[in-house]
Amino acid sequence: MSTPATPPRSLAEALRTRDDVSLAALLRSRPDLITPVPTDLTQLATRAGTRASVVRALERLDRFTLQTAQALAVAADPAPYDELLGLMAGDARDPAVVNALPRAVAALREQALVWGADDRLRLVRTARELLAPAPQHPSPTGLGPTVAEATAGMSPGRIQELVTGAGLPSTHDPVSAVAALTKLFTSRRRMKALLAGAPEESLEVLNRLVWGPPYGQVTADPAARLRWLIDRGLLLPTAPGTVVLPREVALHLRAGRAHRETEPVAPAVEAKATHRPQVVDAAAAGQAYTALATVEELLKDWDEGGPTVLRAGGLSIRDLKRTAVALDLAEPVAAFWVELAYAAGLLASDGEADERYAATPAYDEWLQQPAAQRWTHLAETWLTGTRTSGLVGGRDAKERTLSALGPGLDRSAAPEVRHRVLTLLAALPEGTSPSTESLLARLRWERPPRGTGGTAPQSEEDLRSRLARWALNEAELLGVTGRGALSGQGRALLGAAGGTTAKGAPSGPGDKLPVHHRAPTPPEPLSPAEQAVASAAAARLLAPLLPEPLDHVLLQADLTAVAPGPLQRPLADVLDVLADVESKGGATVYRFTPGSVRRALDAGRSASDLHDFLTAHSRTPVPQPLAYLIDDVARRHGHLRIGAASAYVRCDDDAVLSEILADKRSAGLRLRRLAPTVLAAQADPAALLDGLRAMGFAPAAESADGDVVITRAHAHRTPPRTAPEPVPDGPPTPDTTLLSAAIRAIRAGDRASTTPLKPSTTPAPAGELPRTGSAETLATMQAAVLTGTTLWIGYVNAEGAASQRVIAPIRVEGGFVTAYDHTADEVRTYPLHRVTGVAELAEG
Repeated sequence: MSTPATPPRSLAEALRTRDDVSLAALLRSRPDLITPVPTDLTQLATRAGTRASVVRALERLDRFTLQTAQALAVAADPAPYDELLGLMAGDARDPAVVNALPRAVAALREQALVWGADDRLRLVRTARELLAPAPQHPSPTGLGPTVAEATAGMSPGRIQELVTGAGLPSTHDPVSAVAALTKLFTSRRRMKALLAGAPEESLEVLNRLVWGPPYGQVTADPAARLRWLIDRGLLLPTAPGTVVLPREVALHLRAGRAHRETEPVAPAVEAKATHRPQVVDAAAAGQAYTALATVEELLKDWDEGGPTVLRAGGLSIRDLKRTAVALDLAEPVAAFWVELAYAAGLLASDGEADERYAATPAYDEWLQQPAAQRWTHLAETWLTGTRTSGLVGGRDAKERTLSALGPGLDRSAAPEVRHRVLTLLAALPEGTSPSTESLLARLRWERPPRGTGGTAPQSEEDLRSRLARWALNEAELLGVTGRGALSGQGRALLGAAGGTTAKGAPSGPGDKLPVHHRAPTPPEPLSPAEQAVASAAAARLLAPLLPEPLDHVLLQADLTAVAPGPLQRPLADVLDVLADVESKGGATVYRFTPGSVRRALDAGRSASDLHDFLTAHSRTPVPQPLAYLIDDVARRHGHLRIGAASAYVRCDDDAVLSEILADKRSAGLRLRRLAPTVLAAQADPAALLDGLRAMGFAPAAESADGDVVITRAHAHRTPPRTAPEPVPDGPPTPDTTLLSAAIRAIRAGDRASTTPLKPSTTPAPAGELPRTGSAETLATMQAAVLTGTTLWIGYVNAEGAASQRVIAPIRVEGGFVTAYDHTADEVRTYPLHRVTGVAELAEG
């Protein structure tokens, strides 16, 4: 690693030594630093040291890099590289750690969490405060305070007693006494000799504390095994009844290691099974077809208005159960499809007074697209969406149940986890399905769970692991994977074969290291334009694998029709009205009943229409029982007419009306004869229609003009709705154009704040704008036009925002100065009355 000639004295100075490529790498990895764009590098360094930004950066480190930062937090400040190496690799100098540590240090430098040369490595102050040991928050390393920290506030006499007890000569002051103890505890040879005379019980106490927590409880009269340790300073009192194992002692017992286990290499994702890629693609295509059919069936079930919206938003548990039964799925799976359709903009609430869920106009447009394009729309929505159906049925922070389509289901980490899971699958050989536990172990190494210190798994599975499990299941349901392996269309949807370097990420200082020293950066999600290209490629791969829609069925004598595959949409729509679905699978079985035939007649079809339709679309002759069924229902259909009086029944055959009056089942309708061919009822027309049909008749409703009312299927649609926007996980990663502009502005602002002024100019106080009178400002501007001098000005814009700028005046006239603004890297015109002051910059 190269080091500057003059060591930097602050993070801001360290940032000034970076080139633009390195700064771009920093801003890309920590986009919160340019929201908004800092005025100069000092402000950028200040922002990089704020608690929120440092916490966010630490959470995005892999396990080994985080362990390196934790080791630096317990090392000296500043720490030489060799000390850090000793803390990470131990006295044995583990070769794997030795090889991986330069990469971890480079990653911390790139993230601006560490600065300084190798002989003076400094962890930013906020990170040290977060990671260093303290009684309130123990260090993830399990180490306690140093001897100097633990003895702070201890009486000089007591310190001298510890020195004498450890076998050291007395000193003249507490400072030299603490230094002598520290030197003893950091000497491997002398500590080995000291502990050689320790009682066995005392060594057992040390072994219980060595890996943390380092604190223990003692009584007012400690046992002999504890007294031996306390008298020699191997345990130091921190509070009444509490002792702590000093850091130097613990490191000796640990053979110099800050961590019990270091993980310098990411765990490999192990293969569970291997299949031929063609088998994987075929299985995934079958699941993709099932996914499309499931979404269509869901929205068809809600076509005339779906479940009502809860007052707090979302779907009730009862309605979710009904939907699951209708789709013949488990409730969690039904919740996934409902959420996916919602996220894709295919369903929404209608906004009416009695608010219900229904399909959107976008659903009708989606239905007209080819099947492969419809699938990529769903898959892309799933890959980039933050709605997480796996949370349905759980509880939020206020112990309220989370419902499908309700609030509280967004998890900003979901897209990143899904993308990373698929990327890891893509890195395996084609047709290979991974071991779930090895995949989760890899993800936990890349992003250690909060609160674990990056060294041990939590007792309760962390959110990222749950998101990964759900991602594996959902990818299989959707057809992105087949038999657990990434399919060809899934690989195309991802846009790459799963490389290990960031797409378009500029290289940083670590790129001057050997390849094995560089920080492994997972590939970034695609931009919208790139994702559109990838989705089109996935559709091209999937289209040949999906079954072609059929234009025929096979009619059978038992009043059923068999569809040996998916049907073309017009045929499927008519058949859904004319028959009831009896079973699904590779082939769908439809059953014809009097009720289903009457449904088709109510929709305006005649008996001859139905005969012609079946003849045209059946590969087998129309069975005689089916023809008789249609003719029989059609003959009786509309023989009775029902209208609104409050309701009436009329029929040309008065014997039929007499039969109805004589039937005991008609008592609830309260019918009476008004004329030989007319009956009046106190029930409403709909109830009268249902009642007579239940008695075995086939009445038809008629309008006020006496015409038969044709009841066609009514598709309820919401007003145009936009799909829900994903909840971002912090500021978006800036693109190359924004990065270039931000770096140019930061550099220019830094030049303005650091360029020395001419000795004759009185500088403004630190942090303030330059101040000069209007006459002096005008004269300096005019002189700069003649001499080509660069000036430093203070400027207040129309909104009252003050800024410093470096300009090269070109023309001064009419109360305005036109100048090349180095800060904005363009020619601008400024009103002179808004310039607070001007100062000439020193040459060079």
